[in-house]
Amino acid sequence: MLRILAYIIICLLLWSCVWNGTESNPDFLPLDDSEYPYAELPRIVVETDDFSQIRDRETKIPAKFQIYGKSGPESNVLDLTVKGRGHSSFTMAKYSIKLKFNEAQSLFGRPADKEWDLVSNQRDKSMLRNYITYQLARILQDEYSPQCRFVEFYLNRNYMGVYLLVEHVKVAPHRANLVKSDSSFLFEKTRETDDDDIVFESSLNCIFNIKYPKAPNQETINRLKTHVNKFENKLSNDSITLSDWIDIDDFVRYYWIQEFSKNIDGAFGRSIFITWQFNEPFKMGPVWDFDVAYGIGNTRMMSPNDWYVRYQGWYQYLIKNKIFKERVNQYWKDNKELFVDLADSIASASNLLKRASKNEFKRWPVLENDEIWPFVDSYSSYEATIDSLKFWTTRRIQWIDEHL
Repeated sequence: MLRILAYIIICLLLWSCVWNGTESNPDFLPLDDSEYPYAELPRIVVETDDFSQIRDRETKIPAKFQIYGKSGPESNVLDLTVKGRGHSSFTMAKYSIKLKFNEAQSLFGRPADKEWDLVSNQRDKSMLRNYITYQLARILQDEYSPQCRFVEFYLNRNYMGVYLLVEHVKVAPHRANLVKSDSSFLFEKTRETDDDDIVFESSLNCIFNIKYPKAPNQETINRLKTHVNKFENKLSNDSITLSDWIDIDDFVRYYWIQEFSKNIDGAFGRSIFITWQFNEPFKMGPVWDFDVAYGIGNTRMMSPNDWYVRYQGWYQYLIKNKIFKERVNQYWKDNKELFVDLADSIASASNLLKRASKNEFKRWPVLENDEIWPFVDSYSSYEATIDSLKFWTTRRIQWIDEHL
C-alpha cells in the first residue's frame, strides 16, 4: 500500500514539473521529440483548446503557442486562434495554418504583428521554392517581400513536419505599407472565393478579392472596380499611356519573378496581389505562393523552356506594348546575374534543412511518390530534389537568354 501511495505521489510531482502551471494557463507546453529529434530549426508548439481539430478555413479555434529551441522553451506561452489556410493545399494531409495572436508578437526578430502563416510546402519536396522566391524579391529590391523562417511544427502533441513561418500579407507599416483610408486598396486576383470574401468581376472577367479595406461599403468597392475596368478597357484596346496607370518598373520586376519561376498561380490565376492608392498607379505584389513553380505543375512536371506568364491576364496585353516589352528585355539583361546567384544559392539554402528533411520524410514518406495527387515528381533522396531544382533554374536562365 505504501509503495502504491509513493508511486502516486511521484507521478503527481512529475506531472506538476511538466506543466508547472494550471492546465488553462501552463508555463510551458509539452514537447516529446524522441521520435523526431532536434534538427537545428526552431520548434513551434501549438495546442488547441480541448485538442480541437482544424477542420476548415473559417472556424477560429482558441489555442496556445510556444517556441522551443534545442533544450527547452524560448518564449512564453502565448494565446491565439488558429484556422486552416490555403485553397487546394488545405485539402492535403499536411496542411497550412493561419495564426492570429491575441496581442501583436515579434517572432524571430520580425516586427510585431498579430497575423502569421504556417505554410506546409507539401507539394514542394525541396521545401525551398517559396523561401528562395521571397529572397529573390528582396534581392531585386521589391518594395515588400514577406519575411520567413523555417521551423518544425507540433500540433496537439503530434509532429507535423517542416513548415515555413511567413508574415501574413496585409496592410501594415511593416508589410504592404499603404496609407490607411477608403481610397487605398490591397486586392487579390483569385479563382476561388469564400462566403465572406468581398469580390468583384472585372471587364476582362478577372475575379478580384478585396483584402483591404476590411469592410468597404459599396461606394468604396465601386471606386476600385471602376478604376480597374477603365484600365482593362484601355489595356485591351491598346490605347494606353502605361505610366498613367501602372508603376512600370514594379510591373516588370514582378513579371520576371513570375516568368522566371513559371509559377502556375502566377499566370494570373490566384494569389496575385495588387495595390492601388487613389491618384497613384497600380503596383504588383507582394509576391506570394510559389510551391507549384520551378518545374512543378498541377498534373505534371513543367519544362524550363517556353514563355508562360506573358500569355496570361494583364501581361498578355502589356507584352504587346513596345515600351513595356523593351523594359522587360532590358531588365533581364541588367539583372540576369542576380537570377544566376539565386540558382547558385540553392545548395547552400538546402543546408538549412539537411537534418530537418530526415524528420520531414520520416513523417511524410512521399519522396518517391509521383502517382498520387498532389505529387508529380519522384526522387531517391532529399539531395536529389535539390539537384533537380538547381538544374531546372539553371536551364531556365539559359533558355531565357537564348529566346529574349
